[in-house]
Amino acid sequence: MCKLKFKYIFDESFNKQSIGMEIQQFLGLLTFLFIFTAGFWLMLFLLTFVVPYWLTGNLIERWKENKAAKKASK
Repeated sequence: MCKLKFKYIFDESFNKQSIGMEIQQFLGLLTFLFIFTAGFWLMLFLLTFVVPYWLTGNLIERWKENKAAKKASK
């Protein structure tokens, strides 16, 4: 009985592709995961640092322009 199981495991009809994914599929998965995570961290960086920095700078610049316009009108 043990010989039958051993013979079944190493039978010629055993397909290597049924074990797991091929190297191209694995590289595609790694590429997808890299692009997805890089995009995630880039979006997180943009939304937490770049956009608030840009908005704050814009508001300060507008405030300075309004202050200078009021000073010029007086």
